Amino acid sequence: MIGLIGIVVVLVLVFGGYMAAGGSMEIILKALPFEMVMIGGAAVGGFLLGNDLATIKRTGRDIASVFRGPRWKSQDYHDLLCLLFELIWIARQNPIEVEQHIENPADSSVFAKFPRILADHEAVELICDTMRSASMTYDDPMQVEEVLDKRLQVNLHHALHTSHAVRIVADALPAIGIVAAVLGIIKTMGSIDQPPEVLGVYIGSALTGTFLGVFLSYCFVGPIAERMKAIVEEDAHFLSLIREVLIANLHAHPANICIEVGRQNTPHHHRPSFSAVEEAMRDLKKAA
Repeated sequence: MIGLIGIVVVLVLVFGGYMAAGGSMEIILKALPFEMVMIGGAAVGGFLLGNDLATIKRTGRDIASVFRGPRWKSQDYHDLLCLLFELIWIARQNPIEVEQHIENPADSSVFAKFPRILADHEAVELICDTMRSASMTYDDPMQVEEVLDKRLQVNLHHALHTSHAVRIVADALPAIGIVAAVLGIIKTMGSIDQPPEVLGVYIGSALTGTFLGVFLSYCFVGPIAERMKAIVEEDAHFLSLIREVLIANLHAHPANICIEVGRQNTPHHHRPSFSAVEEAMRDLKKAA
């Protein structure tokens, strides 16, 4: 919703201010379709040329997240702590029993309680792979920690690729606008024998290209790229929380301490209260 409000504010204040200062929208509106075809076509074509199909598809989903917001909500962080506690608790009580959950999470009664987490392939794999490492009795938990750090870095780098691709388009748009303006000037020079009022319209149309390139870059595409990056980085905290809890587990801390480590590392606006987590863990123990 806030993204849509931002779009409305930009359009109303920029063009409203222009019209309030005595500007006419006639020349802009007349030139807009042709300039958008040139500028938009060059931007989209360059984007398609510079990225593979997987990135193109993911970019569409990530742009939608600008208006939808981060994937993981406060309830998801609470559920993740509950899931990790139950897995750690089972592993401490019966190491054989936990294997059926981490080897086949799709059929696990524990994972089934949290369908949103189960639907995330990377989160489930991270949990299962790390729990499997714990069952292999690594002599040095730092080995697993190093592997997890590298894995999370690679995941974040890959997830940020779409925002980088959109940022490149934003940086190119002012220059593309100049290209459109130059084409407009060429058109104007081809009609140099026309009266001044006609040439004025041609020049105004050409300058519309420069305006659109800068306007789209700094008011729309650039902010969208930054918002995409911010959302990816926020959602990355979800996987980082898994890392913190399971590394604490590898160091053989008590299960409730492992979960408290995760709770403390949850982003503050998603962090559940200590009492809420404690109550959830007591309920899980009783159910077990």
